[in-house]
Amino acid sequence: MKVRFLLDENLPPRLKVALLRLNPTIDVLRVGDPGAPALGTLDPDVLRYLELSQRILVTDNRKSMPEHLKAHWSAGGHIWGLFWLRPGITIGRWAEELFLIWEATEAEEWIDKLDWIPFYSPNAGAGRAGNMIE
Repeated sequence: MKVRFLLDENLPPRLKVALLRLNPTIDVLRVGDPGAPALGTLDPDVLRYLELSQRILVTDNRKSMPEHLKAHWSAGGHIWGLFWLRPGITIGRWAEELFLIWEATEAEEWIDKLDWIPFYSPNAGAGRAGNMIE
C-alpha cells in the first residue's frame, strides 16, 4: 500500500504545497484539513486517527508526543510510522525526503517505526528518534 501522510498542525502549510508540487497524487493531509483531525486535536486522539486512517505522522512535536506514544503502545495501539522533522532544514528538503519515502517504500514498512527527516544530517549526532521514548 502507498504511504499516506498526516502533517501536524504546527508545521508550515507550505510543506504540504511543496510535497504536492513534487507529485500531486501523494495522499497528504494536514491537521485541520477536511477528513483529518480538527485543529487543536489532542495527541492521543491524533494517534488513534493515525492507526485507523493508516497514515504516517510528520511532526516536530518532541515534547508531548513521546509520552503519548508510549501510552498508545502500552494500550496495545499501533501507528503507521512517525517522522520527526530535524530543525534547521528547509521545507524543500523535508518535502524531498517525504517524496522519496512515498516513491520508494510501502506503508507497511513503517508500522510502529520512528525516524528523523532528513534521515541523515551532518549536525544530527548519533541519536535517533527511537531513543526519545525509551
